[in-house]
Amino acid sequence: MSHNHFDVTRREVVFRGRVFTIIRDEVRHARGYESVREVVEHHGGAVIVPVFDNGDVLLIRQFRYPVQGEIIELPAGKLAEDEDPLACARRELEEETGCRSANLQKLTAMLSTPGFCSEVLHIYLARELTDGEQKLEEGEESITVLRVPLSEALAMCRDGRIHDGKTVTGLMLAALEMGVLRMAG
Repeated sequence: MSHNHFDVTRREVVFRGRVFTIIRDEVRHARGYESVREVVEHHGGAVIVPVFDNGDVLLIRQFRYPVQGEIIELPAGKLAEDEDPLACARRELEEETGCRSANLQKLTAMLSTPGFCSEVLHIYLARELTDGEQKLEEGEESITVLRVPLSEALAMCRDGRIHDGKTVTGLMLAALEMGVLRMAG
């Protein structure tokens, strides 16, 4: 049996928007049963963990419409179609925080919600930071930049003040990379 267990018998674009497209596939499984799969197609994004030489990390606080509230998260943004994730990371870091990085290191690429969405988030550790001016886009007016010690950011993940998945993942991977956390075993 191949890795692709499904043959698409009918495909319908249900919605095409600025951020994502919703696809409805009627499929036949290799074992013979038929089903419907609904997929959110997304170009993906870049997430940046900006860490200063003293160990402080930059986070942002912003209002997120889908959850109707402010959350604390890492700077991040969506990839334009066919955009290089590293270029997106550089752009989003400067837009949202005003900082530039002379040292961007890819930590991982993660699937945000693979049960229904194709989004891949590319997570980068940004070091050798220099300050500059934010270049906020329309809709980002609510962004506030927070500078906290990495240890405090990790505590915020643990106690629930930070509950955004990409941010928890990025902070933990950065802490491992920097030797602040170590893997068991």
